[in-house]
Amino acid sequence: MPSFPNMNDAALKELIAYLGRQPNSSDSPAALTSPESGNRNEKAGAALYDRNCAICHGDDLRGSRSNYPGLIDVRNRLGDREISTVIHDGKGRMPAFPKLDAAEIAALLRFLGSSPPPAGDSASAREAVSTGARPEGTANFRFTGYRKFLDPDGYPAVLPPWGTLNAIDLNSGKYLWKIPFGQYPELVAQGKDDTGSENYGGPILTASGILFIGATIYDHKIRAFDSTTGKLLWEANLPYAGAATPATYMVNGKQYVVIAASGQRNAKGPQGASYVAFALP
Repeated sequence: MPSFPNMNDAALKELIAYLGRQPNSSDSPAALTSPESGNRNEKAGAALYDRNCAICHGDDLRGSRSNYPGLIDVRNRLGDREISTVIHDGKGRMPAFPKLDAAEIAALLRFLGSSPPPAGDSASAREAVSTGARPEGTANFRFTGYRKFLDPDGYPAVLPPWGTLNAIDLNSGKYLWKIPFGQYPELVAQGKDDTGSENYGGPILTASGILFIGATIYDHKIRAFDSTTGKLLWEANLPYAGAATPATYMVNGKQYVVIAASGQRNAKGPQGASYVAFALP
């Protein structure tokens, strides 16, 4: 975590007061048994979840904004067979866990909470499933997932820029240039166009020294920069975020730049995927 030397006493007191209003830590008895953070009385399922799932979905099952979906009430939204299939085979960005057997998946389902009984069926008539798994007890430490430090509006709780594009001299290790990279459209509408943003994806560099990069997940743009100065030369809108490294190719003597775009990195934005190619002049 970086330091915040510019935070004055008043701001620090407000932050401490805000943190004091948050729910008890996950070590408290209430949190360990809360149905909204998983049934930790199901020790075998809790241990499996902590080991395989918490890194993305969080120890409280709430996921992470724009990256990983929450799992609270997932058994009310999806059937047990569908959940089991996703666990076993994977889906989208989620990897498969084919080594988990039926007993372990059943323990995970119990940890995720209760599901409604089938229509016309009573809870007492439902088939009981024995896990055969040995409870492993409560772990001394648990990884709670990649938690981002965000303000109440969902933006990074540090001073901008929140994303930069940098050129570094590999011989000296010094920055040649450094510029804010990426925008939030709603903040641009307020006149804040140099905040930078979260970005995923690398650049390519042409023989003439032009750097092409997408990467910014909220403004859906691909840009071209002068690699010697960092000056913006060109930009174009994409249907989704270009969260990938572009590629360049030649057809009949003409050069093109292509990039894969998708909504995968921003769950609240438009969803879909496509390849977009541009012809160089």
